[in-house]
Amino acid sequence: MIDLQHITHSSHLYNFHTHTQFCDGRAPMEKFVEEAIEQEFKCLGFSPHAPIPAESPCNMTQDEVPVYLEEIKRLQALYGDKIAIYASMEIDYLDEAWGPANAYFVNLPLDYRIGSVHFLPNPIQAGAYVDVDGSPEGFITKMDKFFNNDITQVVKAFFAQSVAMVEHGGFDVIGHFDKIGYNANCFQEGIEREAWYRKLVLNLIDAIMDYHLIIEINTKAWLKKQRMFPNLDYFALLKKYETPIVVNSDAHEPSLLNAGRMEALKFYSSL
Repeated sequence: MIDLQHITHSSHLYNFHTHTQFCDGRAPMEKFVEEAIEQEFKCLGFSPHAPIPAESPCNMTQDEVPVYLEEIKRLQALYGDKIAIYASMEIDYLDEAWGPANAYFVNLPLDYRIGSVHFLPNPIQAGAYVDVDGSPEGFITKMDKFFNNDITQVVKAFFAQSVAMVEHGGFDVIGHFDKIGYNANCFQEGIEREAWYRKLVLNLIDAIMDYHLIIEINTKAWLKKQRMFPNLDYFALLKKYETPIVVNSDAHEPSLLNAGRMEALKFYSSL
């Protein structure tokens, strides 16, 4: 395991949330490394979407895991004198049986682990899951198809699953922890400003602090949507309570490795 807090305090030029050709990344890992070196990054952590026990076009398969880990070793040997390269995964928490604390993930030789929620249980098909993390258009369609357009219940389910993930542990960084907010707001404008929604966010922050996790400030949506996760509204609270943070771009293509990161660091440091 690596000390992410030490690394992130020593250099702004890092990214620890980077996707790959083994999940929904849009370039080979070596291209990300080359771009990171070109931009004078000190550290680069890869975090493909981990396997899940369900069909998903975005998640790697268990058969691909050894290949991914071998590619990490190859890149470390080839570029290790220019940049520190780390192996991780963005691991979905589905339920008590499948999440970062699952023995399968605990026993993998990873340098750190990101825990995230992308899927909710499918209410009309036992054992199946619905991805609530896609485009707003897709989310709105799924709200009608699977959730009877009950946005309150979907939001509450997302945060309840996030709290359960925190309590079960097995990971170091919680990824984009209020990401449901963007799609929820597209479905029902203003929902994020409602008191019950904010209370859910604050309760999750409390749980994160209780379990001494690192919060990811995720800048993936900044360039196109002027949105960060968590919402900028919560930056002051994280700073006030000195919550450990890491600023990641959640890059799916090399050109976006640093997208939004400098803006996030500037916002955070100005508080």
